Amino acid sequence: MKYLIVGLGNIGAEYELTRHNIGFLVLDKLADDHDESFKTERYASTCLIKHKGRQLHLIKPTTYMNLSGKAVNYWMNELKISKENILVIVDDIALPFGSLRMRGKGSSAGHNGLKNIEDLTGGQDYARLKFGIGNNFHKGHQVDYVLSNFKNEEFKALPQYIDKANDMILSFSTAGLARTMTQFND
Repeated sequence: MKYLIVGLGNIGAEYELTRHNIGFLVLDKLADDHDESFKTERYASTCLIKHKGRQLHLIKPTTYMNLSGKAVNYWMNELKISKENILVIVDDIALPFGSLRMRGKGSSAGHNGLKNIEDLTGGQDYARLKFGIGNNFHKGHQVDYVLSNFKNEEFKALPQYIDKANDMILSFSTAGLARTMTQFND
């Protein structure tokens, strides 16, 4: 069985450790845990890991966040992976920092990366793992907040949440969406 695991973020050193790049950070750790590394391909950095007989195709779109759908649509078709085997890891300001919630579908909730994926793949019916980054910003400063680096105390706590996110990704590929949500959702 093949899965497409998409970590959302922006390319470039200036974005590397920002809240908006949590999808990239999660997949970087997952690849490291499996002694694999990413290579640059069309529209994305890609990596293949194998887990319990499953192939997990990890992609980090190189199209920038707002055009993530271009990479998702291309790799979904290129690898012939159905939407029920797609999981998108995304930052979420509506969840407290470190809170993790998997959903089988849903709206973009104003997230431009998710909106573009919906537009280019034909709907909201794909799984997403929402990684809470909190909402500690003043009105009108959302963009500055999501594009800022994690605070020191958040950065120190990140590894435990990233490890849990990766446990959820592996569970999604073996136990399925419903069991993963029941077991892991906050």
